[in-house]
Amino acid sequence: MREVDSVFWSRALTELTLSFHIIFATIGVGVPLMILIAQYVGYKKNDMHYTMMARRWARGFTITVAVGVVTGTIIGLQLSLLWPQFMEMAGQVIALPLFMETFAFFFEAIFLGIYLYTWDRFKNPKYHMLLLIPVSIGASMSALFITIVNAFMNAPQGFTVKGDALIDIQPFMAMFTPAMPTKVGHVLTTGYMTVAFILAAIAAYKLLRGENHVYHKKALVLTMKLGLIFALASAVVGDFSAKYLAEYQPEKLAAAEWHFETEEGADLILFGVLDDGEVKYEIRLPKLLSFLSHTDFNAEVIGLDQYPKDEHPPLIIHYFFDTMVGIGVFMILLSAAFVLGKWRSWSWVEARWFRWLIVLGGPLSVIAIEAGWWLAEMGRQPWILYGIMRTSEGATTATGVEYLFIAFAVVYFILGVGSIVILQRMFKNNPIEKELNSRQDGEGSWH
Repeated sequence: MREVDSVFWSRALTELTLSFHIIFATIGVGVPLMILIAQYVGYKKNDMHYTMMARRWARGFTITVAVGVVTGTIIGLQLSLLWPQFMEMAGQVIALPLFMETFAFFFEAIFLGIYLYTWDRFKNPKYHMLLLIPVSIGASMSALFITIVNAFMNAPQGFTVKGDALIDIQPFMAMFTPAMPTKVGHVLTTGYMTVAFILAAIAAYKLLRGENHVYHKKALVLTMKLGLIFALASAVVGDFSAKYLAEYQPEKLAAAEWHFETEEGADLILFGVLDDGEVKYEIRLPKLLSFLSHTDFNAEVIGLDQYPKDEHPPLIIHYFFDTMVGIGVFMILLSAAFVLGKWRSWSWVEARWFRWLIVLGGPLSVIAIEAGWWLAEMGRQPWILYGIMRTSEGATTATGVEYLFIAFAVVYFILGVGSIVILQRMFKNNPIEKELNSRQDGEGSWH
């Protein structure tokens, strides 16, 4: 019983940490690219508003980086403390990508520090802007290497199993698994997309509050355009992800789609409820699951009937899939409507109700990120190392993990609230009008 409790609380604490960290990790991946694009546009157009976007976004970014470092460090510690058997078996395999992730972070942090402390110090502003390239590369590479670890857990390879040990390890083969391309692609594109829509939500909210400054209007247009581009890219990578699951983890796809019996021409099931194993009140799209899985409307899709019950992922992941895809489709339509409306000069694009939808899109995008990770991690169950080690075998047998859960929940609450308060005060005490006026009055030069 104690071992069951330890496994449950180890999973709960890991999920809590990852759910909190993924918000700041996503911001950490997406914001550097947004800063780079904004400063590039400001440089090319000689437009002070875009340059100010880069400056203000970078200022807020430092707060989220600090919290991301704390929670990322905690994840590393929890891997060793909560999952010692897993680390004993696979630790030497995942050591290389974990080290490379740390290196990528330091690479990013060094250039970010130089960038922040060299505003107005370059005669040619292009050189200051170029500092953002290694910052963006470092942020994306950090996400790449940590996602490689996750991909390895989903598709382990590059070793030989001997008893409870992995031998004859080939590090690069272990890093470049079949799961790696789609997982990395999806993490990066959704990270860029989510940050674009968060920044768009902030700009729309400022406009709704009556701050009808051209700065906010330009920020809204830029971020909604970028959001549309990366939302479409996320959808494309998501399609490849479905095809990967159909080939390598069909039970995960079957659980996400409530596809219980192997059949040809399988329907795609949206929403619905389970009543004694029977799906009710669902929306069925005929043969679409076969098409998404194999690009063939009549292809056979493997169901859960091909796997023993103790290897079935939890069926709740169906709702996570629906949430992720539903929000993604909504954001594509919303951003496409905005871009088209701006192009055609339709007045409803600036209506309050439409701007409120854009504001709603910010938190919805974060929810989609959370749902996607819950789908990915719970969908891998019961395996911590797919096909080799079960989650229950990798967890600690120590007691008292529930007290750690409570302690970390309090810490994350304080960090979350503290971050919001600091960011709010930072920008409330230094509104865009004040900053623009101070710059134009000679307190600084424009890039």
